[in-house]
Amino acid sequence: MPYQIIFSDIDGTLLNHQRELSEHTKNTIKELNHLPFVLISARMPAAMRHLQKDLDIEHQPIICYNGGLILVDNEPVSSTEIPVDLMHRLSEFNSGIDCHLSLYHNDEWYVPQKDRWADREENNTKVTPEVMSNADVIKKWRNEGKGAHKIMAMGSEEQIDQIRDFLTKEFPNELHLYRSKPTYLEIAHKRISKFTAISHLLENHFNLKPEESVAFGDNYNDVEMIKGVGMGVAVANARKEVLEVANLVTGHGKEDGVAAGLKKLFKTSED
Repeated sequence: MPYQIIFSDIDGTLLNHQRELSEHTKNTIKELNHLPFVLISARMPAAMRHLQKDLDIEHQPIICYNGGLILVDNEPVSSTEIPVDLMHRLSEFNSGIDCHLSLYHNDEWYVPQKDRWADREENNTKVTPEVMSNADVIKKWRNEGKGAHKIMAMGSEEQIDQIRDFLTKEFPNELHLYRSKPTYLEIAHKRISKFTAISHLLENHFNLKPEESVAFGDNYNDVEMIKGVGMGVAVANARKEVLEVANLVTGHGKEDGVAAGLKKLFKTSED
């Protein structure tokens, strides 16, 4: 079956050592402009749009927050949020350990203070957060009828262990906890994943089947996506769990691995 659409993770998969799109990757993707190329990431929308612009795919949907928010023509078509009551419980627990909690809703990103964690994420994503205490953000969002598309806990391994253990005990069926590194814990709603978001877009926007799709990924949160599409491609630096379920393994993500995979699958001429 010929593949009709391409989905790609960003961090660890699509960007080079400078956390940018290489010219080779950009040119390879642009050569396939007859196919939709959709970015899918744990990032917020503002941290993805500059990459869309670089690839000339600003007209395409984007899947943000690991599937928690899907935008088509810059408008939400699917939004799954962590409720403010749960956020309040976490904030109260965290007051005793003082782990950094970043709170995200669509293009809003709030940090409790500008610290090394906020600075690192700002450098990685090229987005500047607003400073506001977790308690004040929760109060604000409660009044606005909002929840969080993502909570990012950043701190020492011990702090992250405590946050994980608290959430696992108190909310075993409500949250998805994804530890991207020992000092990072991404917290999202249990109902969503990258593959649920892909399925939503394929059915409601593109009228395509999962088996007509290609997806590139590298990390734990990509496993379901890589398993679910017709051609799941792991970059060479992917986690073992991703490599085990991939249909194809391409080059290293930071060394144009996505471009190499696209050339193999679609016989592009870009060198």
